[in-house]
Amino acid sequence: MTGTKTEEKGIIKDDMRYDVAVVGAGQAGLAIGHALAEQEKRFVILEAADSVGSAWRNRWDSLVLFTPRRYDALPGLAFPGDPNGYPTRDEVAVYLEQYAEHFELPIELSTPVRSLSKDADGFVLDANGRAIRADAVVVATGPFQAPIVPAFARGLAAEVVQTHSAGYRRPADLPEGRVLVVGGGNTGFQIAKELADSREVHLAIGSRQTPLPQRLLGRDLFWWLTKLGLLSKTVDSRIGRRAQGRDTLIGSSPRDAKRHRVVVRPRAVAADGRTVRFADGSELEVATVIWATGYRADHSWIELPIQGDDGRLRHRRGVSEVPGLYFLGLSWRHTRGSALLGFVADDAAFIAGQLDGDREPPAGRSTVPAPQTAGATKGAL
Repeated sequence: MTGTKTEEKGIIKDDMRYDVAVVGAGQAGLAIGHALAEQEKRFVILEAADSVGSAWRNRWDSLVLFTPRRYDALPGLAFPGDPNGYPTRDEVAVYLEQYAEHFELPIELSTPVRSLSKDADGFVLDANGRAIRADAVVVATGPFQAPIVPAFARGLAAEVVQTHSAGYRRPADLPEGRVLVVGGGNTGFQIAKELADSREVHLAIGSRQTPLPQRLLGRDLFWWLTKLGLLSKTVDSRIGRRAQGRDTLIGSSPRDAKRHRVVVRPRAVAADGRTVRFADGSELEVATVIWATGYRADHSWIELPIQGDDGRLRHRRGVSEVPGLYFLGLSWRHTRGSALLGFVADDAAFIAGQLDGDREPPAGRSTVPAPQTAGATKGAL
C-alpha cells in the first residue's frame, strides 16, 4: 500500500503507522511528498490549516513574486502561465493546490501537530489529539512561523494602529494618516511603495542591504544567478557565509523607494506615545506602524534535543542529530535556494535519498539560528 493510493487516504487511524510523516503542506512538504510517492513510501502530510499553501493566501493582496514562473515549479509539474512573467500570491496558492491534487498526495488538512516525541518504537506525533506513529519525520513548516515585533513597540499609544506585515492585506484597511514601515527587507520596501500611492509613508531601515536589479542586460536576475551558480553556493562556502548576513533586495533600493515618495529613515530604536525615535536621534509622529521585521522559526513543539546550548538548530543539510528526523524548507538550510519555491526540490531530493538509505549521512554539522529574522518576501524564498 503506497502513500498516494491507500484507501485510508483522508483518514488517520490510531493504529496506523507510516514510513514517513511530513509536517507542513507548503512547497517544501509537497516537494518531499512527490519524492516519497515515487519511492512508494507509506507517508502522510499533516497540515494545520484548512487548505494547501494557505500561508500564501495569508500574505498581502498585491504580493507578486520576483522569481519568474520558469523558476517557480515543483518537481514534475510546470508552473502555468508566461514563463517570463511573475506570479501573484493567489497564483502560487492555486498552483500548490493543483500540485497536491495532480499527484494525489495524502494530505490531512486542519491537523495541527501539537507535539513530536520519540520512544523505543519510533516517532510519535500528537496530531490534534490523535497519535500518529512514523519511522521518520520531515519537518517542512518553513521559517515563517512566528512574527517578530521589537519590544519597544509596547511604548506606542493605544491609538496608534500596529500590525505585523503578516497581518497587512491592503491600504484600504489602514486609517488615514502617516504610516511608518519598519524593516528594510523586500517585504518592507514593497509594502511601503504600495502605501505611498495614497498617503505619507516613512521606511525605517536597520540592516545592511545588497540591492540587485530585477533585470540585468535584458535578462531576469535569476537567469544570471542560475547561470553563475550563485544559488547553489552552500552555507559553508565563503560566498554563502557572507550572503547569510545581508538582506538581498530584488528590484528595490532606497533610491527606488524615494522615487515612490517614500521617506527613508535609519533604524527605529524606541517609541513613546505616538512618537517613534530613530538611530540618528530624529523622531516621527505616526498614525500606523507596520512591522516588516521578519519571523522566527518555532520548533517548541518538538520534544527532542534538536538545539544546542546557543539555541541554534543543529543539523547538516537538514539531517538532524536525532536519527530519522529531518528539516526542509528553512532559509539557508544548505544553499540560498533552500527556501525558494522553485529550488527546494534539490533539498527534497537529498532528504528523500537519506530516507531511502542510498546515501551516507553528511559529515560535519551546520547550525541555523532559532530566531530567524528573514524579512524577505516569500516569493524570494
